[in-house]
Amino acid sequence: MPEIELSAGTIHYEDTGGPGPVVVLLHGLIHDATVWRNVVANLATDHRCVAPTLPYGSHRTPMRPDVPLSPDTVNDLIVEFLDRLDLHEVTLVESDCGRAQTVAAQHPERLARLVLMSCEAFDNYPPGLPGKMIVLAVKIPGALPLMVHTLGLKALRRLPVALGSLTKRPVPDEIADGWLRPLLTDKAIRNDFRRYNLALRRTELLEAAEGLRTFDKPALVIWATEDLMMPRDHGRRLTELLPQGRLLEIEDSRTLIAEDQPDQLSAALREFVHSTPAA
Repeated sequence: MPEIELSAGTIHYEDTGGPGPVVVLLHGLIHDATVWRNVVANLATDHRCVAPTLPYGSHRTPMRPDVPLSPDTVNDLIVEFLDRLDLHEVTLVESDCGRAQTVAAQHPERLARLVLMSCEAFDNYPPGLPGKMIVLAVKIPGALPLMVHTLGLKALRRLPVALGSLTKRPVPDEIADGWLRPLLTDKAIRNDFRRYNLALRRTELLEAAEGLRTFDKPALVIWATEDLMMPRDHGRRLTELLPQGRLLEIEDSRTLIAEDQPDQLSAALREFVHSTPAA
């Protein structure tokens, strides 16, 4: 897996390097670029798929301790990542976390399209019961290692406060193990995770939503109809904000559509990219 040294630290990423439009895929908390594995396998025949592993707890290399780590830091890191790889006319896709909203609102120059998928938005931040439990765990001494250990128990992964809130179908154990291993084994990664979640700024996504009103490029909002964490109405509200927004709802899925319905998602992304040529 290639890596790149950025201002905040080393980022690992997947890059198919293939021909065709560039699709950059952003994941959420406590999972990594492998959440896109089935989508990438589908799209890579006619797209260049780039999927960074962001410092959300499943990253392998700790971030620099002298650099503040927050959602705002990650917004800057994503912009720097696009710049350093010299990626232009990007279709930026986000799932679960909401950083792409701020990137699109503040730095639209490298983007050709935006896709927002069942993600944090407006005042649902941190989202749902799992999000609120994470914020509580990083504030209470000793609670974070206990939470991570609990998530590491395979018998408990399908609980509503664990992966059961994100997917309708079990994530393969080898994939889930990879997501959890850094938090389980590396104190520096746990410290990154704590720093990030202690720095949440409740107004960030409200500000981003206002900024999306001026994003005048094609935008697709994809929402899971059975999402337990991201209100269905937020998909409609985001679509209405975006001047060129359109909404697609996907059934029989929870938040991680790339896990529950990768074929439907891949088809939707391919149709969107090819029906909206870059300027």
